[in-house]
Amino acid sequence: MSALIRLTSRALALQRSMALNQTATLSACRTIKTSPKKDETVAAPASVTAEDFANPSPKNWVSYGFDYKSEKEDRNAAKSTFFVSVTLCLVWGTFFWAYLPDTQIRDWAQREGYLELRRREQAGVDLVSPNYVDPASIVLPSDEDLANTEIII
Repeated sequence: MSALIRLTSRALALQRSMALNQTATLSACRTIKTSPKKDETVAAPASVTAEDFANPSPKNWVSYGFDYKSEKEDRNAAKSTFFVSVTLCLVWGTFFWAYLPDTQIRDWAQREGYLELRRREQAGVDLVSPNYVDPASIVLPSDEDLANTEIII
């Protein structure tokens, strides 16, 4: 029992020393300051002429990759391409695909299967006939044809 008390007291002492070290480290970090002077600089605007207003040239234009010479053509091509691909293909294509009629008639086949099972249960016959295929029409190989072939049932 005394060993448990000693272990607990050592753990508490370790936690206290770690907390003191952490606060000392944080207080040392708080004394470092940076100057905001780089954000306070003012740049004199360049002289603007009437031609600059008439023909504005985009300084930081990054092309979407459709047209490298005209910003207007590039933006129009990008917007129309994304509209067609996202809205028409993805949205309307998914809507159309989801509401297509059953072309392989799976719903009809399942419904007919359930109706046939119900009819056979009410009639009291086997659900699947053991003679579904006429045994006389099946041609099986003879024992000589099989020879040493392993047959797994």
